[in-house]
Amino acid sequence: MRALLPGLALGAALVTLAADLPASAGAGSATAAVSVSTAAALATPALGTPAPAAPAATPAAPPSTAARTGAVPPTRVAAAVPASARAASDPRSDHTALGLGADERLVVRSTVIDPDGTRHVHYDRTWRGLRVVGGDLVLDRGTAGAVRAVHYNAGHRAVGASDTTPVVSRSAALATGARRSAATTDRSSSGELVVWAGSGSPRLAYDVLTTGVKADQTPSRLHTIVDADRGTVITGWDEIAEGTGSSLYSGTVTLNSLQSGTGWLLKDSIGNYTTDLNGATTGTGTQFTDADNVWGNGTTSSRQSAAVDAQYGAEKTYAYYQNVLGRAGIWNNGTGARSRVHYGNAYNNAFWDGTQMTYGDGANNAKPLTSIDVAAHEMSHGVTERTAGLAYTGEAGGLNEATSDIFGTAVEFYAGSAADPGDYLIGEKIDINGNGTPLRYLDQPSKDGVSRDCWASDLGSLDPHYSSGPLNHWFYLASEGSGAKTVNGVPYDSPTCNGASVVGAGRRNIEKVWYRTLSTKLTSNSTYRDAREGAIASAKELFPSNIAVCAAVESAFSAIAVPAGAQSCGGTTPSPTGGNLLQNAGFESGATAWTGITGPITTNSGRPPRTGGWKLWLGGNATTATESEQQTVTIPATATSAVLTFYVRIDTAESGAIAYDTMKPQVVVGGATTTLATYSNVNATSGYVPKTFDLTAYKGRSVTVRFLMTEDSSLQTSFVVDDTALTVR
Repeated sequence: MRALLPGLALGAALVTLAADLPASAGAGSATAAVSVSTAAALATPALGTPAPAAPAATPAAPPSTAARTGAVPPTRVAAAVPASARAASDPRSDHTALGLGADERLVVRSTVIDPDGTRHVHYDRTWRGLRVVGGDLVLDRGTAGAVRAVHYNAGHRAVGASDTTPVVSRSAALATGARRSAATTDRSSSGELVVWAGSGSPRLAYDVLTTGVKADQTPSRLHTIVDADRGTVITGWDEIAEGTGSSLYSGTVTLNSLQSGTGWLLKDSIGNYTTDLNGATTGTGTQFTDADNVWGNGTTSSRQSAAVDAQYGAEKTYAYYQNVLGRAGIWNNGTGARSRVHYGNAYNNAFWDGTQMTYGDGANNAKPLTSIDVAAHEMSHGVTERTAGLAYTGEAGGLNEATSDIFGTAVEFYAGSAADPGDYLIGEKIDINGNGTPLRYLDQPSKDGVSRDCWASDLGSLDPHYSSGPLNHWFYLASEGSGAKTVNGVPYDSPTCNGASVVGAGRRNIEKVWYRTLSTKLTSNSTYRDAREGAIASAKELFPSNIAVCAAVESAFSAIAVPAGAQSCGGTTPSPTGGNLLQNAGFESGATAWTGITGPITTNSGRPPRTGGWKLWLGGNATTATESEQQTVTIPATATSAVLTFYVRIDTAESGAIAYDTMKPQVVVGGATTTLATYSNVNATSGYVPKTFDLTAYKGRSVTVRFLMTEDSSLQTSFVVDDTALTVR
């Protein structure tokens, strides 16, 4: 369970009409994949999926708008497996293909099927009947059944412990978990013997769950993983994590309410519905009803106003996932979710608890925390639970929290409210800081004073709301690009951690890339490096003929300082529509068309080319030197875009974080030199990495493209450039 945020203002959402949500905006998912949800009870080998609730009779509603009945589907109980799920996964066959031990069992969590028939099955595991926490994996099988890839969480193919007999007693483990809990009332603990495989070597442990209510009225479901042999705490997380967020003003909106007799229900035909807790902290609440289908008055004087915001957020969130990403709601089974409003007394937060949304009324019960971005943020935690299952700790916690910020932002743009246009700011209208500033900035997260812009090795030690900063930054850069830009009237100026420019590939494209990464690549303890690998692979899978998307994804991860891995955009570049202005762009004709010093353009075998036999090898001398190569071209005045791309490979004998040797791609226009980026020995790569820069601003002008290297007299650094292009369209 995840909570978001203190202090949100009421969003005024008034009139409702019995109309279906439009399917036109964003209709058709670029993922073009069928997603089959199969939540399972991990203590048994049974497979299951939350089944849609049966339609209920609604007296005055036509059959096409009949509401689904009952509560939100269970999250941990196995249900009947639909034929589509059975056809999509075969745990026994997959167990054999993976060569797993006889003590292990595979339990299907979810399945995604691509248009070509490729299956991505996310499995949890048991070992000798014990649930394996952190033992999940994603298996990719091609159309012919061959295993294409396997993503093991924490790299663990085998998850067996040394034995099943604990040294530490269950009561001692429960006491350890209880001591860590901040709950002050209604506290209770339970413990389950499990295998922990989320970090280090798999070992026997207790998953201690301590529940209760904290002093600020926030429910707590604290998990403490206790080593069953030593009694030490391995890790822990609270399913309900406090945070910060925003309530935004949506104005007058249309809702899909259902008629019941002579009145109306604040409920849609999918099963999204809103109830009034009336200050309680338990129970399901009372269904909101109305006589004339005109709900609330936009102020807290009507209890319906907060409910309208909550219902609107739930409906738009469902519509976004359905129409843009092809996912049928949180559970991916066509079932909506319950939203409870007016929780507790002056409760200054909102949270998702695995089955439903809950909203407090804020400070002095005057600022209900109901808003479209809050709803989308919190419900997206539910989607994360049912796909990658990212743990709310370490780097995975930051990826989890950022995922909700990303899709909260996406839903806000999707809703398209004239009263609240989409933006990359969180909480900009409520002034919780008291100085007119937003709570979070996706273009430069560090502006909030606590979040990080860039990945670093200690990122996982931060609270997930702050370690989410780099991925939020990546999302903005990959969507919109670096530098100054205005979107929907809001100015941004996003920096990069490596000094390079990033050209965005469009927000909607990046939303789809991240959802595919979440649903087919990541596992419970994934890191930022895993996210980079998965997102680049997803971009190539979704947009095989559009290199700009992959380039934006990759360059944005480099721009937030996530080290390069095995995945790259290499080999996917299509022939440019408008042509490459650079001559001898791959250096295969030696120094032809390039001017500079003699020597760097070479076939020397000391460093490999990316393609062909030639490359531009700058540096590598271990002596004081300055080297450069350049070429001048004219960008047509009629060009609609001009993009400089190249691949660079950097290796060094230097160490530490000081830049001793540098290489700068530059453009010289009218005698003025602009450095596009600065790479150094600190930016060493494991292979060739693509770089992309937008030069459209120089159309109609003569442009000199230059690669300039300076090296000191100490240890060598080699900057090898290959496959350049200045592509115009």
